[in-house]
Amino acid sequence: MARFIDRTDAGRQLAKTLNDYRNRPGMLVLGLARGGVPVAFEVATQLDLPLDVMVVRKLGVPGHEEYAMGAVAPNGIQVLNTSAIEVLNIPDAVITEAAKRGSLEIERREKAYRGNVPPPDIAGKKIILIDDGLATGMSLFAAIRYLHKYQPAKIIVAVPIAAADTAREIDQIADEFYCLLLPEPFYSVSNWYEEFNQVNDAEVLRLISRPQGPLQKAS
Repeated sequence: MARFIDRTDAGRQLAKTLNDYRNRPGMLVLGLARGGVPVAFEVATQLDLPLDVMVVRKLGVPGHEEYAMGAVAPNGIQVLNTSAIEVLNIPDAVITEAAKRGSLEIERREKAYRGNVPPPDIAGKKIILIDDGLATGMSLFAAIRYLHKYQPAKIIVAVPIAAADTAREIDQIADEFYCLLLPEPFYSVSNWYEEFNQVNDAEVLRLISRPQGPLQKAS
């Protein structure tokens, strides 16, 4: 069933579909932390583009944390999976508490990844926004909403795999959308990888600190 060996393999395959952007000025590759970063690293390496990290946090349904009831991004950005919340009758207080914890975790990760270095300048840049796959897409929706605040020239979403319904929604709000695989039935993102280990903070930091392409790029 699996179509990708691991996130490295998925990133290398994804880069082939984005070859028109190779070494173009004014581009920035952003990998969603944490699982999107190894995919984004391979895309940035293959295309000789700068890489940085987009820190967002999924809000998991209590007791079923892998299923997203929403997501948060920096600066108080929040998106909610209203259909799931209504069907599961999730109280507002539970959502508020989860969002608070998610925002604190974003602050912790930003500090861990950047120290005192500010996030990259987004304004006027063409952003390639990458995750390792889309189920509900909540984290990516939050990331796009965050990026729109900083007026990028274009938001290009690229993922190895996505649920068909989510892909249609992303395609409507992104300037461009690339996806290698839209399986039905979808099952889950992990089903389409032979290896789908958790990505930790150390791995994220190692990848965003490494050079991409023949020369190190400044973000």
